[in-house]
Amino acid sequence: MAAGDASRTWFSEMVETLRREWKPDMLWEEIIALRDRLDAMLQQIRLSRGIRPPTMWCPVCNERTQQAEPTVSVRAVIFALGRFGIVPQVEFKSVEKRWAKYRKENGLDRNGRPACQGTGGQHDGQEDEAVGEGITRDASERRPR
Repeated sequence: MAAGDASRTWFSEMVETLRREWKPDMLWEEIIALRDRLDAMLQQIRLSRGIRPPTMWCPVCNERTQQAEPTVSVRAVIFALGRFGIVPQVEFKSVEKRWAKYRKENGLDRNGRPACQGTGGQHDGQEDEAVGEGITRDASERRPR
C-alpha cells in the first residue's frame, strides 16, 4: 500500500471515469448513478489493493481503532469536478448550490437516497455531524497517549 492510500478517496482511475462520464447537462438521477459507480469503484480498489482505513485514537473508549471506510457522496463528486479541473470554478459553485437545493427539496441523504425519518437512533443523512457530541469524560478516566 502506497503512503497516504489509507486516507485517499480519489484514485486516478476514478478521476478518469469522472472526466469521461461527466456531462454538464446531467440529470440528478444520472449524477447519483455516477456517484454509485464511483463509490463501488473506490470500494473495489481498496479491497483489491488491501487498503485498510487509517487508525485513530478514540476519545470515548481511549483505544486505537480504525476509522470508517471512506465513501463517495454526491457532494464529493461535485467537489472533485472543481478540484480536478473538470469544470470551471463558476460551474462548480453553481452545481453545488443546485445540489443543496435539490437535496433539501427531495429529502435526500449525502448519497442521493431518501433520508431516514423518525427516531430510534436513525439519522437524516446530514454530513459533518459531530461524533460523540455531548459525551464528556473526566480527565482521570483517560489513558495517556
